[in-house]
Amino acid sequence: MSGNKSGNNDKSQSNIKSKGNIRANRSSDKGPKHAGTSGTHVQKPKVSARALAVKVLSAVEQDGAYSNLELNRRLKEAELSAADAGLATELVYGTIARRNTIDYYLERFVAKGVAKLQPWVRSLLRISVYQIIYLDRIPEHAVVSEAVNLAKKLGHQGISGMVNGVLRNMIRNREQLHIPSHLPAAERISLEHSHPLWMVERWIRQYGEETTEAICRANNEPPAVSVRVNTTMTTREKMMEEMMRSGAVVEASRLSPDGILVRSGGNMALTSWYRDGLFSVQDESSMLVAEAVSPEEGQRVLDCCAAPGGKTAHMAEKMQDRGHIIANDVHAHKRELILEQAERLGLGCIDAVTGDALDLNKRYPEASFDRILLDAPCSGLGVIRRKPDVKWSKSASDIEDISGLQRELLDCVAPLLKPGGILVYSTCTIESAENEDMVADFLSRHPEYQAMETTNWSQPETSSWQAVNGGVQILPQYAHSDGFYIARLTRTVN
Repeated sequence: MSGNKSGNNDKSQSNIKSKGNIRANRSSDKGPKHAGTSGTHVQKPKVSARALAVKVLSAVEQDGAYSNLELNRRLKEAELSAADAGLATELVYGTIARRNTIDYYLERFVAKGVAKLQPWVRSLLRISVYQIIYLDRIPEHAVVSEAVNLAKKLGHQGISGMVNGVLRNMIRNREQLHIPSHLPAAERISLEHSHPLWMVERWIRQYGEETTEAICRANNEPPAVSVRVNTTMTTREKMMEEMMRSGAVVEASRLSPDGILVRSGGNMALTSWYRDGLFSVQDESSMLVAEAVSPEEGQRVLDCCAAPGGKTAHMAEKMQDRGHIIANDVHAHKRELILEQAERLGLGCIDAVTGDALDLNKRYPEASFDRILLDAPCSGLGVIRRKPDVKWSKSASDIEDISGLQRELLDCVAPLLKPGGILVYSTCTIESAENEDMVADFLSRHPEYQAMETTNWSQPETSSWQAVNGGVQILPQYAHSDGFYIARLTRTVN
């Protein structure tokens, strides 16, 4: 088993990129024309936003495609207007996020049951119900008309008639579209906030009913856009002033001294500031990891599972690019991502290497690093707001499987830290088995390690958060950021 993350540009095993602010994901307004065999130019066949969303959702369900990758691919091919690209994006992510609730409503009106429908028909009905219930600006008659026309185009008259009947019946009986209040707590939360029942039951055991409902509610909120200032090039104050002069609406992060929340301003990854390395796009919770590592100039740092390199770069920035960071990842193509980040940000102290993190203790001498970051592969249940697919693709057994790998990784890298050094263990999940229980187990087996206080690295905003075993468990409702766990440990003896 590999000791590195298998995710595509993230820290979970889901292989799903962050969706970010869906309204900022725009495509060009016009598509290019292509030369045909006759030498004339022909326009690409026009694909509607709803048709594109149906195709993406069907691919996700049938082929196990990752929604963000499939959506981005199809948006590039279709070259929709900005408005249509925004609608397609909203329909894909919103329908996935609310799938449980949507299917609960549909079951009352689909005679043979939702499960027996063809995947594309199921997807078409789902996006239609999502529009009816959750999107106020689209008239119901327009939703039905578009769905019927699309059903005729993709299927036949019989299917379009069924789609028309189901949707019109739902609209006529809209008072039935609610979740009964008398249901058991776990079932009610599962249906009302659209999370798998097993997940809700598990969180109720860990956090209680009230906190679990708050987690599920927060997971359905649009994710905030935040950027991390490259302090080797500028300051947060100067960056904010420049952004505001351009018309962006921004505010300082209360979690990270390097963070800026962008309330309005477009896609930050498409700006000249991003291209010039003045900032990186990163969630606020994720920014706290480098704060916990607290690397100092001239130190030797190991980032065990580093791709795509966001936290690696943040550590290099905090060291003012003075020192040596070894950034390891198991995949060669992900090593390239780390190098691209470093080059864009003008950072020269990062040495990106390829290898299994479980072999790091064979490649480097004992007690050879001042700081170690193990941003471990995890279930990713803290980033559901950005990656709603995670809700439906994970199972309880996945948590148990990944916990075994996390345990091995901690044991592997523990000897590599110098006495007096700092080892940070972090995950983007809210599962105690992967977080505080994992650290408690590690400390019980490694008497040379002890937990450190959290107050000397976290911000005042975090003071009321749950602290345990030298770590902080960040829940998504605390600061409307990703769910994260960050533990800070030190080695006391050889």
